[in-house]
Amino acid sequence: MEQQPNNQLNIEITEEVAEGSYANLAIITHSNAEFVIDFVNVMPGTPKSKVKSRIIFTPMHAKRFMKAMAENIQRFEAANGPVQDLEQIEIPMNFGGPTAQA
Repeated sequence: MEQQPNNQLNIEITEEVAEGSYANLAIITHSNAEFVIDFVNVMPGTPKSKVKSRIIFTPMHAKRFMKAMAENIQRFEAANGPVQDLEQIEIPMNFGGPTAQA
């Protein structure tokens, strides 16, 4: 009897990628062919921030990613309570750094 191949995907991750990159801002742009998400780490009092990672999706994969995020957030909130939306928190744009003067 012949065994059917298991449709399991073998995914490897390098040690560097496994460490991850912290981001507290995502900038999303799109064209008719792709969605581009730039992940940025904005630090208080720092005038310049660098993109830590850029992910490019097809529109179909962007939509699948959005649905997967929504499902995971629902599971997280079911286990841990509601996540406070950033729009409900007043954060000054300078994050406690020096204020701009004209």
